[in-house]
Amino acid sequence: MAGNSFGTLFRFTTWGESHGPAIGVVVDGVPPRLPLAEPDIQQWLDRRRPGQSRYTTQRREPDEVKILSGVFEGQTTGTPIQLMIENVDQRSKDYRNIADRFRPGHADYTYWKKYGIRDYRGGGRASARETASRVAAGGVARQVLGPDVTIRGALVQIGPLQIDRGRWDWAATGDNPFWCPDPQMAAQWGDYLDGVRKAGSSTGAIIELVASGVPVGLGDPVYDKLDGDLARAMMTINAVKGVEIGDGFGAVALSGETNGDEMRMRMRDGQVEFLSNHAGGILGGISTGQDIVVRFAVKPTSSILKPMRTVDAEGNDTEIATHGRHDPCVGIRAVPVGEAMLACVLADHLLRARALGGRL
Repeated sequence: MAGNSFGTLFRFTTWGESHGPAIGVVVDGVPPRLPLAEPDIQQWLDRRRPGQSRYTTQRREPDEVKILSGVFEGQTTGTPIQLMIENVDQRSKDYRNIADRFRPGHADYTYWKKYGIRDYRGGGRASARETASRVAAGGVARQVLGPDVTIRGALVQIGPLQIDRGRWDWAATGDNPFWCPDPQMAAQWGDYLDGVRKAGSSTGAIIELVASGVPVGLGDPVYDKLDGDLARAMMTINAVKGVEIGDGFGAVALSGETNGDEMRMRMRDGQVEFLSNHAGGILGGISTGQDIVVRFAVKPTSSILKPMRTVDAEGNDTEIATHGRHDPCVGIRAVPVGEAMLACVLADHLLRARALGGRL
């Protein structure tokens, strides 16, 4: 099976299945002599860890990362870094009823048709459990980027309920289980998700990511556009069905003079200053030095308790209701995953820019 690796110079390959003994990632291309220890990675995995509230799956995984190679005496050596996360709370028996039936909206049918075999326990390789490995890779990427680049994510919509951007408070994202920057909307989301969960259903979400401190000049103008790579990165995350950069589809309703981010020279330092950021920090595929803004849409969780019509591997019409522990809104735990993929893309393009002999 191809397609398990991502990136060019900063390149990672994930491995493992949802109900296997462990999952992990091999990260290659990391420069030597960067400080790196397990706590540098663990802090990001703790943000994604399941079972932290009643609004996410109750699977109890500590997601404790182990560095197996590529680090010596607290510094990277320039060799591949292998990271491992053991699976400790599998309940494979929960999936026996779907062994020969395909869950609507899931990868069961397409995976079986393509490969002729599938690991039905939690979706196997197609499970969102794989995203823990991406978050671990993102922890390494943040070390490559250094402290001047800040990457943050927030949920801005669950189902039909959107935040009020006039109440946006980044500090609030750590004070509720939804990474919500609008405390009032966070309370409404709680009530809404309680109803969704009790009904045995699920709902979708929109996540917004912002990277600050990104230097001018990351990305190339044709097939290696920074925004193109970001779009691809987000679309590889489980259940993601759409990506926007900057104003995205909203730019259609703007006039040319509004959408074009005007510029002025700052008197204090002689640097270019943009008067708006409709482009989301990227022009012509190259970073402008402004905040990079990315949004992605996550569909409702496919594994739900409500019975749905489907077919089985023998070609019979049947029904299915998925048992086990599942997120009523998988978008909640997608926030740290999106942050990690953004970090990996930026780290890759930073190393590529340096390899060209630029000033970054």
